Amino acid sequence: LKNWSPAQPRRTCASRRACLVARFNFIYAKERLDAECVLRPCVCDMETVQRIIYVAVVESFRAAKMAFWKIKIGVKDTLALDHCGGAASLECAALDYIACHKDLYDVCCSVQEVICCMNKNPKLPCPGDVDYTAIEPLIRELCSLAFQMQTLTPPLDISFGVDGEVFNNTMYYRSCDSDFSACFVAYHIWPALMENGCVIVKGEVVTKK
Repeated sequence: LKNWSPAQPRRTCASRRACLVARFNFIYAKERLDAECVLRPCVCDMETVQRIIYVAVVESFRAAKMAFWKIKIGVKDTLALDHCGGAASLECAALDYIACHKDLYDVCCSVQEVICCMNKNPKLPCPGDVDYTAIEPLIRELCSLAFQMQTLTPPLDISFGVDGEVFNNTMYYRSCDSDFSACFVAYHIWPALMENGCVIVKGEVVTKK
């Protein structure tokens, strides 16, 4: 951090935010479907495939946010040695530094952590039945995206879904194979993207009676 000046102009948060939201949408529209194609030969039904991918998204965001929190503590401690402003400006300086120095984040560690958590998840097939490293490219992309989303002010995050919850039209779309008269979520396909508790990109769920 010795060559970093906390007084450097802050990068345009709105521009980065737009790029990250677009990336989130692209992963949903393209890379999610690619991962489905990879899993289909070794998983018997589409519901299980979609559950696997949803858990991968949730675990990727969890791992990336934890890694970000640890890195930010170290960066703030180092920047504080030469920082003349208050706590708010130190926070901004730390976020800027992390956003500019992507090499601080060891995404490989997060990927392995996600795969380990998926192997232990009781709702997913046993590790012997499905090799979750098959969707490692998707997990890596999600971890990288989630990490960068933490450098925004405010940060972006995903919704937390629970099977059986009441369907929320402001947060989710129903999948095409849903029972559109059902009031409850059978399972989640993709989480909503949130900012300060508000939905900025809807997720997708399956509703059934």
